[in-house]
Amino acid sequence: MGVIPVQETHEKRSSSMAFALRWEHENRRRNIIILFFSVALAFMFFMLLYGTATKSVSVVVDGQETVVVTQQGVLKHLLDEKAITFGEFDRISLPLDTKLRNGDVIVINHTAPVQLTADGETLTLYTTGKTVAGALEDLNITVGDLDKVTPAPEVELSSGEAIKIVRVTKEFAEETVAIAFDTVTQNDGNLLKGKQQTVQEGKEGSKVIRTERTYEDGALVAEQTVEETVAAESVSKVVAVGTKVPVPTVLSSSSPNVDEITKGGVNFGYKKILNNVTLTAYSADAASTGKDSSHPQYGVTSTGTTVTEGRTIAVDKNVIPLGWWVYIEGLGFRRAEDTGGSVKGNKVDVYFDSGNYASKFGTKRGYTVYVIGPKKPTAD
Repeated sequence: MGVIPVQETHEKRSSSMAFALRWEHENRRRNIIILFFSVALAFMFFMLLYGTATKSVSVVVDGQETVVVTQQGVLKHLLDEKAITFGEFDRISLPLDTKLRNGDVIVINHTAPVQLTADGETLTLYTTGKTVAGALEDLNITVGDLDKVTPAPEVELSSGEAIKIVRVTKEFAEETVAIAFDTVTQNDGNLLKGKQQTVQEGKEGSKVIRTERTYEDGALVAEQTVEETVAAESVSKVVAVGTKVPVPTVLSSSSPNVDEITKGGVNFGYKKILNNVTLTAYSADAASTGKDSSHPQYGVTSTGTTVTEGRTIAVDKNVIPLGWWVYIEGLGFRRAEDTGGSVKGNKVDVYFDSGNYASKFGTKRGYTVYVIGPKKPTAD
């Protein structure tokens, strides 16, 4: 009987302890949930209190500062509240959704449009600059020392102002060119008059020309020579000019032939050759000789022969002896039988029977005449 009461007492203790543990567990979870919601509510209250707290911020618009007091928590709401307007391209120092804090400084700079033409394109840009120079600096546009800016940098800007930048560059080029040589003449008493002889050949020199070229937007607009340097001097050509007057050669039948030639199928020797001879023509009538057919000397030459077409010519007897035969290129053999007042030097007057033909013959130049001698050559 003593064992049974002990067992009953043990069972009652176990049931009480289990109940107590279960109650404690359930209360702990509830307490945690309550604590979590309490903290969340406190945080939300704090944020609400912070967002609606009065703040003092500085607003600087185009350099003019104003201190404002606001309960707005976001920058955009502050700007709306204070009716501070701004454009799409105006510059604001903070994003519009920035949460405001006491002591914040907001900087707003209004911009104006400009039409900038540079580097091959035209763009509409927005700047806070008040002058052309200020706009270029604000827009980070690099301007070289030689570049041309229109309007001038100090000009004040108006909205929509057109600014043009012309890029100016310079480059230098070097070119080697020839220097022509001079020709110098000097008299030479040992050389026959009318003759020339080269004493020294000429030689070209050279010089280096340095040129400055100016380009505007890549196009060549100016070029000028800035320096010339002689690399090699030229050498003058020296020509001797004859001054010696030749002693006239008196031809005679005993004078030796200078050469032989074949003309018209006849080979003959000649004692003298005349170059660049001028040919004219005459007849026996009064128009040529001043004598008509009734004159006793009509048709009679200076040597007493009767003029004959195909044979008679008038010459300067100091050049071609009278009575001598010559060969005229293009005409053939002729005999010096006559003279004339206008027939001097390397000139030959050719006789023709027809006065009309003689007048139409005119003056012909550049003929070659071979002076042969008193005897006419024959094919034999």
